[in-house]
Amino acid sequence: MTKKFLRLNGYQWTCILYVAVAVFCWQLKYFRHIDNNYLIFRQSYYHAKAHLNLYQHYPAEYYDVFLYGPLFTFFVAPFAVLPEVVGFFFWEVFNAAAFLLAVHLLPFNNRIKTAILLLCVVEFANSVHYMQFNPVIAALIILSFIMVKKEKDHWATLLTIFGAFMKVYPIAGLAFFVFSKHKGKFIGWGLFWIVVCLCLPALISGPGFLLQSYRDWFDALSAKNLLNESLTSGQDWCVMGVVRRLTQNAALPNWPFLLGGAVVFGLPLLRFEQYRSLKFQLQVMCSVLLMVVIFSTGSEHPTFIIATAGAVIYIMMQPRPFTSFNIVFLILLIVITGLGPSDAFPHFMRDWMQSLAMKAWPCIAIWCKITYELLFKDFNTEQEPLGIDSTGEDTPGLTVAV
Repeated sequence: MTKKFLRLNGYQWTCILYVAVAVFCWQLKYFRHIDNNYLIFRQSYYHAKAHLNLYQHYPAEYYDVFLYGPLFTFFVAPFAVLPEVVGFFFWEVFNAAAFLLAVHLLPFNNRIKTAILLLCVVEFANSVHYMQFNPVIAALIILSFIMVKKEKDHWATLLTIFGAFMKVYPIAGLAFFVFSKHKGKFIGWGLFWIVVCLCLPALISGPGFLLQSYRDWFDALSAKNLLNESLTSGQDWCVMGVVRRLTQNAALPNWPFLLGGAVVFGLPLLRFEQYRSLKFQLQVMCSVLLMVVIFSTGSEHPTFIIATAGAVIYIMMQPRPFTSFNIVFLILLIVITGLGPSDAFPHFMRDWMQSLAMKAWPCIAIWCKITYELLFKDFNTEQEPLGIDSTGEDTPGLTVAV
């Protein structure tokens, strides 16, 4: 039995920690008037309502520009209509709740879930400190996988499509189609949700402005992608960015890396006999979480909660998660990926790590290891305990092959 303190066990206290981190970041940012990113999100609703171009600069309201899809204006509406202090509070707490729900529904016992949450808390703090909604994006990808496993394809496709029309990353959740037992329903519901999600923002802005907003979004993403491909920016922390910075060649194109990554990711999905293994399927999910970040030129400091979640889940679902090899990678994830661009390091070291996009290195290495195993390992013959338990209780794990 898990020891309890004040009638709460370690898993419950860890969940409280996440909410506390979210609340701390809220008060730190709001009362010091440094909540710029939340203002960008909040104002997108009012700009859509007033038929103002979502992707223009509005220096009187905030600095930088809005870059998410028109559907985001619908998503943020419940927060935006509240007074700023209240809406911002619930925005930060919602990010914590979404990520906690996704981890809670993973088929692991509470000890493993607690370890996953504790090992991800630094990156979670990075994201909510910048008021980003990347914890929600990670949650959408994880939950879409879980819904496929629960044979609830209507929810799986909704989460994937809804997320993709806000920020492109969740579109990778379509890969879970291969694990669906109802592929016809998956396709049908997917097409249905595409239509719904395309049209939903019209409830705020009307159809004419919405069509123009989709065109503006495409132009804004194209322009931002070109800006990201820099040798000194705080973005482009991905496979392509690492190679660009190591070779000092900012003109290096993205497409060979994207094509190669897609092929390497797709090849294990041809190993149909491995689909019987739940561990194989979970490892594919981890690969997706890592891949959407390490192959994106938009990857930046607060984005890596998505990739870190994939890396940590992969390590913690192993029969022996705390081998010397895994401990080294966990330390690298926390120190280099989590704390590297922060004040934990002196300024000259942060500049050096940024110049090499080092934040991405541990995640790239773990993705390569995951991919190698997905390509060559026989998951069906592995009978070691995994700590999987759909009830969430601290009971012995089931075998890998299911």
